[in-house]
Amino acid sequence: MGIYRAPLADMSFIIDELLDAGGVLGSLADFADYGVGPDLTTALLDEAAKLAGDVLAPLRRVGDEHPATCSEGVVTVSPGYDDALRQFAAGGWVGISASVDHGGQGLPELYGTATHEMWNSANLALALAPLLSGGAALAIAAHGDEQQKQTYLGKMHSGEWFGTMNLTESGAGSDLGVMKARAVPEGDHYRIYGQKIFITWGDHDATDNIIHLVLAKLPDSSQGSSGISLFIVPKFLVNPDGNPGERNDVYPVSCEHKLGIHGSPTCVMAFGDNEGAVGYLLGEENRGLACMFTMMNEARLKVGIQALGAAEGAFQKAAAYARERVQGGVPIIEHPDVKRMLLTMKSLTEAMRALAYTEAMTNDLAHLGPEEARAGMRARIDLMTPVIKGWLTEVGQELTSVGVQVHGGMGYVEETGAAQYFRDVRITSIYEGTNGIQAADLVARKLGRDGGATMAAVLQEIRTTVAELDATDDPRISPISQALAVSLADMEASTAYLLDALKDDVSVALGASFEYLMQTGYLFGGWQLARSARLALTRLQEGSDNVFYQQKIATAVFYSEQILPRCAGHAAVVVSAGGSLQSYPIDWI
Repeated sequence: MGIYRAPLADMSFIIDELLDAGGVLGSLADFADYGVGPDLTTALLDEAAKLAGDVLAPLRRVGDEHPATCSEGVVTVSPGYDDALRQFAAGGWVGISASVDHGGQGLPELYGTATHEMWNSANLALALAPLLSGGAALAIAAHGDEQQKQTYLGKMHSGEWFGTMNLTESGAGSDLGVMKARAVPEGDHYRIYGQKIFITWGDHDATDNIIHLVLAKLPDSSQGSSGISLFIVPKFLVNPDGNPGERNDVYPVSCEHKLGIHGSPTCVMAFGDNEGAVGYLLGEENRGLACMFTMMNEARLKVGIQALGAAEGAFQKAAAYARERVQGGVPIIEHPDVKRMLLTMKSLTEAMRALAYTEAMTNDLAHLGPEEARAGMRARIDLMTPVIKGWLTEVGQELTSVGVQVHGGMGYVEETGAAQYFRDVRITSIYEGTNGIQAADLVARKLGRDGGATMAAVLQEIRTTVAELDATDDPRISPISQALAVSLADMEASTAYLLDALKDDVSVALGASFEYLMQTGYLFGGWQLARSARLALTRLQEGSDNVFYQQKIATAVFYSEQILPRCAGHAAVVVSAGGSLQSYPIDWI
């Protein structure tokens, strides 16, 4: 059974053909000198694929079988992980989308998203290290003063130093307002005291320094989340020459024993058990949560890509097994139900990828696109963030489970490696805000704040796609058009219902929010596959004999017939949210 190989054909198709990155992003001033287009796409993705397939993927099982450990305040990472991270850093991959002014590569987020998928298909546990580090650097870039940017960003974007995010405390969960970590002013810095849990890659020796971003409360801060501040707490204090110096009073207490991602040292971190950890205020006092959300929103998008990566890895393993495993005299890939499972994995994975990459370009345009269009792009990426985090991670769990099912009994034993994808991806629907939080955010905030205007704009784009499909008058396309039109109508009805519910009874809207999030994801994914099929048809009509285009149409038809009908089920539940869920007594549960 083969090892992971990046799906370069589909990645390149989306970037260069469906999204026309060269035409859209290549014309922007910030990317004008990069030669954005097919040549860059090929060169960049080829190199990333080598690192993912040849270096990171072989360590996936190693990390699972030999987890990171902590003893007497020292973390030992899984064998080979430290060297892999150094190779990763040497290739410039940590700061691929970061500003060149701060030591990054300055490439579009679209390319960063594609490479991030590869890292997570290859080795999700290891890929968490650069994910969190990139988010920490983004927060410093957005909210730090000039000295902080000069001190930390170059080393973080080069991968010489990594970063972490320290939010959660025991017993607090997502309720950050009750945290106990405190920060005491002392001259030009603060002393940080407290303990944090679930800190991804909280400690290790794979890099020269670790830059912790820590939420804590000042002595006179108000109660609740409005009284939280954010601090930079380096593992080693930085000398005037910019190099690591004295060890700070921050140490790992233990590594969590987890269902999956065993190779990721998820630490309990103690700050200030001795003289107090030295920390530096990032942004303004009592504005820490707002600063942290710069990092959090970035992480939520990347967590969705984690699930996409795991789904792709699980699909490749399942497809390879199905071609080799003979039962009834034929490879099981010829069995109709196995074929159904594999096409479910393939079509949903391609839908996830197309949606994620499309909105990565939205993110680029929101920050660097034409000034007059940025507000609209920001509203759109805000709307898409909970969908990408929530829908992709829910689907990722389904598809990795299906991957186990394709293997049959061999999927349930660890030696095939199929179960690891299932275990690893399970965390993605929990961290960076559970999917219930994502659903509530989508409905109560993103849908409610503008009366559904941003959602309406996206639905209008889908309506245009339906019209374009109808205009082809091609029997290969008509099943896609018909199914998309039905699901669009259901979505419009669900959206109108929830907008009314938000006015009348927010609890009814929140009760329907998860179903609405899933309905949104399936529709948006089907839309992207429909766009892909329309483009593929054009290529075939132009004379191309590339079977890839035929596959894109066939995959979109399968999705339309067997996946898009899920929208109707979710829509039916949305409009019943004010019924049994609301009336059921809590003490009966």
